[in-house]
Amino acid sequence: MKDFSLIGECVELVPLKMDHVDELFTAGNHSEIWRYLSKKVTSREDMSELVSEALHAKEKGLEYPFTVLDAKSGKVLGSTRYLNISKVHRNLEIGWTWYSPDVWGTIVNIESKYLLLRYGFEILHLVRVQFKADVRNERSNKAIRKIGGIHEGVLRQDRILHDGSIRNANIYSIIAQEWADVKQKFEEELIPSKGSKVKFEVRQ
Repeated sequence: MKDFSLIGECVELVPLKMDHVDELFTAGNHSEIWRYLSKKVTSREDMSELVSEALHAKEKGLEYPFTVLDAKSGKVLGSTRYLNISKVHRNLEIGWTWYSPDVWGTIVNIESKYLLLRYGFEILHLVRVQFKADVRNERSNKAIRKIGGIHEGVLRQDRILHDGSIRNANIYSIIAQEWADVKQKFEEELIPSKGSKVKFEVRQ
């Protein structure tokens, strides 16, 4: 993929860069963010390594990572990415999503997922988008269900986490035939008033 940004009303998803490490560490310097992830970030060096690994996967065409910004202030709020990208089968996963606890429960995740899904289904013409979440992580599971993810089953013992525990992951998906209905529900939540349009801009 060529570099691009996704612009919404409240958030901007811009290509992840090493220049973002300091601000990402500030946003992500909360232990509760990393509880159910395979890596734990406790220092700037940890964040630098995480970003470097994501950019290496991007070079291989396996992932496309974003930094999530507040659209008005430009403040770094977190990160998300496309991963497990299959051009042949036109599917991918949205994951490695994390935000500062300051924006948990706000419109940030909803709008970010809307931008990612709309680009995926309408620009990339995907047939399937997948999500995974640790079965113990109720906050993430609830967020995926809220945006329309359909539960498909449990991937047993798929990943060893930083604390040595082994994750069982819930698998969810949204497929192309479902996108119109999912999109409508997103826009009903995002549209501030009747007659308005949800902002969706692709910047290259």
